[in-house]
Amino acid sequence: MKTTLQTNIVETFKNLNEIHSKFSDTELNTVPYEGSWTAGQTTQHIILACSGYGDLFEGEKEQTIRKPDLYIKDLKALFLDYDTKMESPDFLKPEIIDYNTNAQTLKLLTIESDFLNFAEAYDLTLTCKGFQLPGYGDFTILEWISFALIHAQRHTHQLNEIYKMLHLV
Repeated sequence: MKTTLQTNIVETFKNLNEIHSKFSDTELNTVPYEGSWTAGQTTQHIILACSGYGDLFEGEKEQTIRKPDLYIKDLKALFLDYDTKMESPDFLKPEIIDYNTNAQTLKLLTIESDFLNFAEAYDLTLTCKGFQLPGYGDFTILEWISFALIHAQRHTHQLNEIYKMLHLV
């Protein structure tokens, strides 16, 4: 389980960093079409959504009385359906500012390292009691890390689409 998760972490962040590195600072902060986030805002949203897990995993946990990966299939079905539009909660909305490619790259590398460490250090089958995703209830550590990866994969797809839009001209 740990090895598969660590492979998924590496692959997810490889793909994310690959597309993120294609953007110049100007492109990173260009709105591709009306109503869209910039690539910088999208990346910042990923950074915000992938932060704070260490505190959650250090918090109250309990033994899990169900399959520890129960919700992963549902999360994939929801978040990897790119036709479904979602509204971000306010605490995960990125500021409307200019972002720096290098600064974001460093944050992404730190987050990847953190997730690899979490996957190694924690009992992935334990259920976290500190935060719930609306509609799901409590997640195991495995599900929380998987959620972060699935969410990052969704927005990696979005970054690829933004890049294509910016390079149509």
